Amino acid sequence: MRSLLFALLAAIPVLASANDTDMKALQRDRKLIEGTWRVTSLEINGERSKEEDAAKLTVVNDNDGTWSVRSEGNEIGKGTSTFDATKKPKTIDFTPAEGGGKGQQFLGIYELGKNTRKLCFAPPGKDRPVEFSSTRENQCILVTFERMPK
Repeated sequence: MRSLLFALLAAIPVLASANDTDMKALQRDRKLIEGTWRVTSLEINGERSKEEDAAKLTVVNDNDGTWSVRSEGNEIGKGTSTFDATKKPKTIDFTPAEGGGKGQQFLGIYELGKNTRKLCFAPPGKDRPVEFSSTRENQCILVTFERMPK
């Protein structure tokens, strides 16, 4: 009994450390995602949009998980997102509060660099993608972004 108690007590710092690591990863990604991002490429169901059409779209992210999508500067949708920076690949779930897909949940994955990011998500009701690809079969949307200067 005593050895079980010591084992449990010894595990507490490891669990706390894992939670601290998870929280730091989330905070790092929240800070990195904050800002305005220009869409550099967009694929829907395996069909690539024209570069000039994709370039009209921007997304403004706040570090609290709120976002808005703009087309040529006009807001066309907004909502909230949650993400898990500890998964491989990292996961994101977002729910539009206005615009297309209002109230539905989209499951996706993301990669995030200092000035670039990639997002792949499935339509509502579909499973989360496991790779960054858009095909007719998986019906996913694949988007790449570039950070816009402040």
